[in-house]
Amino acid sequence: MAAHDSSIEELDTTLFITVSGPPGCGATTLCERLADAIGCPYVSGGDIFRELAEDRDMSLNQLTAKAEESDEIDRALDQRLQQIAEKWGMANKPFILESRLAGWLAGDRADLRIWLDAPEEVRLDRIEDRMETEAEMRVREVSEAGRYESYYEIDIDDREFYDLHLNTARWSKRAVYTIVRQAIEEYDPELDEGAFTTPSMTV
Repeated sequence: MAAHDSSIEELDTTLFITVSGPPGCGATTLCERLADAIGCPYVSGGDIFRELAEDRDMSLNQLTAKAEESDEIDRALDQRLQQIAEKWGMANKPFILESRLAGWLAGDRADLRIWLDAPEEVRLDRIEDRMETEAEMRVREVSEAGRYESYYEIDIDDREFYDLHLNTARWSKRAVYTIVRQAIEEYDPELDEGAFTTPSMTV
């Protein structure tokens, strides 16, 4: 979790929130701001992937290559994330889970499921200082979508069950945070008429 930013006003909530989206969508920035404001734990799929690499004494590139060879790595990652979601889904305490499949893995345990996106050219510009090239990003997205369908029979492009779907290219980072914060502050479980049901997924 990021160090406390005194410029961010505290946010009082007990919601279990998932944030998902493709590379460069702004998920990390939003999650860090939310976790700081709420004062709650925040776990990302990237963190767990790095833990898996360390457990196996492998580099991230080596683990990524191995994930292409079999379903072992993907399933280990998703199982760990699902276990985390199950734990916090019963805790009645605030928590943020971020990964491409976070909304699917948390399912109906999550109180608020968010999907962030932006046009491809915007996302590419945002990740230009990362190790991943444009071609690698495109290949990874296609590869991941194929693996999700093959392993779990899910369509990652099915976003009907998300509660918020934001194009982060339309607003500043602060504005995206403000929009999500407003949704959290205005949420009243007594007025909630029901979320869309998350399609079933077996990890």
